Amino acid sequence: MKFLLRRNFLKLAGALIATPALPRLSSALDYPTRPTKIVAGFAAGGGVDITARLIGQWLADHLGQPFVVENRTGAGGNIGTEAVVNAAPDGYTLLLATVPNAVNASLYEKLSFNFVRDIAPVAGVIRVPMVVLVHPSVSAQTLAEFIAYAKANPGKVNMASAGSGSAPHMAGELFKMMTGVDMVHVPYRGQGPALTDLLGGQVQILFAAAPGTADHIKTGKLRALAVTTAARMAELPEIPTVGDFVGGYEASQWYGFAAPKNTPAEVVEKLNKEINAAIADPGMKAKLAAIGGAPMPGSPADFGRLIADETEKWGKVVRTGGLKPE
Repeated sequence: MKFLLRRNFLKLAGALIATPALPRLSSALDYPTRPTKIVAGFAAGGGVDITARLIGQWLADHLGQPFVVENRTGAGGNIGTEAVVNAAPDGYTLLLATVPNAVNASLYEKLSFNFVRDIAPVAGVIRVPMVVLVHPSVSAQTLAEFIAYAKANPGKVNMASAGSGSAPHMAGELFKMMTGVDMVHVPYRGQGPALTDLLGGQVQILFAAAPGTADHIKTGKLRALAVTTAARMAELPEIPTVGDFVGGYEASQWYGFAAPKNTPAEVVEKLNKEINAAIADPGMKAKLAAIGGAPMPGSPADFGRLIADETEKWGKVVRTGGLKPE
């Protein structure tokens, strides 16, 4: 009798212990059952915001709940990232991650979070190439000639950027590190103002996200010396890569989704599957191509490796250049 009572007690205790896990599993499998917030750490209208809204609409259409974009700007994207890191790990708060997230890990001395450690990679979305643009007043016709020109004029070439720690800034700093040229960094609040001053000749060079630059190149208002990606751009096939002149050079803007650490694996996998389906869809590919994006499919682990590799890569550039947030 004692044995039977003990066995029944253990069965009951086991059932009680298991019960709290059931709602979590059920909610993970049923996800989403309410609206999900996508945090974009940069202003509306830019690549981060547009990508978040395009994929958010796809997820809403295919998962049956709203995916609402919230722009939480400031500190190079750190304010929005911190909000996601501190959110409940339930899949209902996501981050549209990008290059500054990898850069900020070393650019900012004191952060309340560790991006690599405190997020769960979900899925990559796109890569966006950059173009090395110079004002026509610069005599160089090729990148090799520009390198020689910059070395002959140390500290006299002004390099614009979309802001400290931005992908264009870091592409330029990587170029400086790998070639040994001395250029003065002139940060702007976004690519638009930087491009305006390059057109006006106030600065001489800009590593620019490709979208919106083709007309300036075709009309001769600006000269394209190279693209920053490993392969040439389909839209500008005649323009060589930086790597053709500087062995091993590669830089690009990239966008992807991340969630707070400990978000259920079932939720991450569900989101990953839908995002990969989105970027494979012809209609979505056309929309992403309009902002210069090439699909970047893969698993959560693939995106996690990209983040880790980029964090290490840009950390070296930050330390070598002694870069600080401005």
